[in-house]
Amino acid sequence: MPAFVKKNMACASAVAGAMALMFAVPVSASSHREAPFIVNQPKVDGTDFYMFRSYEPGRQDFVTLIANYIPFQDPQGGPNFYQFDQNGLYEIHVDNVGDAKEHLTFQFRFKNTSKKLALRIGDKDVQIPLINAGTISAADNDPNLNVRETYTVDIVRGDRRSGSKTSVTNAAGGGTEFVKPVDNIGDKTFGSATAYEAYANKHVYGVAIPGCATQGRVFVGQRKEPFNIAVGKIFDLFNINPLGAEVNGNKNDLENKNISSIALEVPIACLTTAGEPVIGGYTTASLRQGRLLNPTPKGMNNASKEGGPWAQVSRVGMPLVNEVVIGMDDKDRFNASKPSADGQFLTYVTNPTLPALVQTLFPAARAPTNFPRTDLVTVFLKGLEGLNQPKNVVASEMLRLNTTTAVVPPATQNPLGVAAGDNAGFPNGRRPGDDVVDLSLRVAMGALCTLSGAGDTLKVGCKPGDAPAGALALTDGVRKTAADFKGVFPYLNTPIPGNFNN
Repeated sequence: MPAFVKKNMACASAVAGAMALMFAVPVSASSHREAPFIVNQPKVDGTDFYMFRSYEPGRQDFVTLIANYIPFQDPQGGPNFYQFDQNGLYEIHVDNVGDAKEHLTFQFRFKNTSKKLALRIGDKDVQIPLINAGTISAADNDPNLNVRETYTVDIVRGDRRSGSKTSVTNAAGGGTEFVKPVDNIGDKTFGSATAYEAYANKHVYGVAIPGCATQGRVFVGQRKEPFNIAVGKIFDLFNINPLGAEVNGNKNDLENKNISSIALEVPIACLTTAGEPVIGGYTTASLRQGRLLNPTPKGMNNASKEGGPWAQVSRVGMPLVNEVVIGMDDKDRFNASKPSADGQFLTYVTNPTLPALVQTLFPAARAPTNFPRTDLVTVFLKGLEGLNQPKNVVASEMLRLNTTTAVVPPATQNPLGVAAGDNAGFPNGRRPGDDVVDLSLRVAMGALCTLSGAGDTLKVGCKPGDAPAGALALTDGVRKTAADFKGVFPYLNTPIPGNFNN
């Protein structure tokens, strides 16, 4: 075992022990409708990003990356339901060096094809107005499905635009086109939730990734929204009891919503570089800079003409950053930026506004005053040394995962992650069952300063006296655990059917 890995494992144990006493603080929805421009572009609105060592039995040598898009989906979303933007570019980026630059990028492009299904009405064949003409059961090209959604996956090594690009292929046959299952239209269309999941599971593909000796897996499709929060009360000036029980019956406002997921499982050996087990990851979506609207489109794909260079419009790494850290006038700028340019947003981290807002609403929750907040720079922009900080890290915002951290099976995962001694959880990556609502802002309220002690054991640049609010246990009162999710790839649950409210 490399000396660096041994050092990381030893330090991780010390970090976990210190963080086990950390408290919880409320926060808002992860990255749903977080910036003015992206509100108008829901198809490319990234909501959450997950990255964790796979805990499905026998898959511990893989990392699962999940990028969720298209927020607040009502299950009854017909007649078109929720398709990815075929004029968009969806990407998952990996920094395996620590220099704030992408070194591996997985690119997803989508295409919608109309079958022009028609009914004989009198003496004329007339196209139907629905996405399906009957029940659906086949995985690839069901004759009753009127619109077929497919996608391709490319891997780019180096810069996302100028690097070397090759196609990810289907391990069964070598094709480059994959089929996305249609959304869960309803139980009459599919028969039941169980039948829909069986249909969706036919779209989990084994894939050959160029440069990787071992196959990976991919799934793209609708899932039940995994994020949980009392979002309505949070945005109503924290209209909750933040000092109540961690699970006190507050409503999860996303419980009856769906999401569109891009899930990829990649061998660890294909993601890491020699001597550096920590990877950084984030997802982005881009649109073409030019758009010409067609006032009289003919065909479902002719409403506009897109051209010019790609312009990034969405970005998600660590949860909650653009939502509750970046100032209103810079939210679109953050969505368009790369981690290598994060210096322009540093003041939002070193002098954060959210703790002060919490104190305004709840005077007992005194905000830390150790400015600049080096503790926040460490945990959010670098990773904690000995846990998930790369050796030669350049400060930048992304989710970071130490791929040598042992997998924790679902039955023993703790939703409070590292804070509860579960080193495989947030902020060392992020799993579906990690309660980032009750975790992320504990650091913002100064908990690391308290736990680092007078000798600054955690190397965050502050001391207990800098964190007068370090003992408060704030929460939104909503929680899920690993038991609420699937234990196998793609881990997220069956989407709610369209007839849910009937």
